[in-house]
Amino acid sequence: MNNKRRELLKSAISLLDRASSIVNNALDQEQDCLDNMPENLQMSERYENMEAAVDCLEEAASHLDDARSRIAEASA
Repeated sequence: MNNKRRELLKSAISLLDRASSIVNNALDQEQDCLDNMPENLQMSERYENMEAAVDCLEEAASHLDDARSRIAEASA
């Protein structure tokens, strides 16, 4: 791989790092809200939606990390 393509991939990694930071921030905030949900709402549809959102964000964060690792491997 030439240096021009390596630089492009470094840019992609940088963007993925930023995206990962944003997703993890949202995940932390949503998890905090979920953890602090009053007991009387813990069986509600809202609570279930928040749990689903946390699961999706965790999966998205994992995929971003995987993509970053794959790109780093390719550019090595």
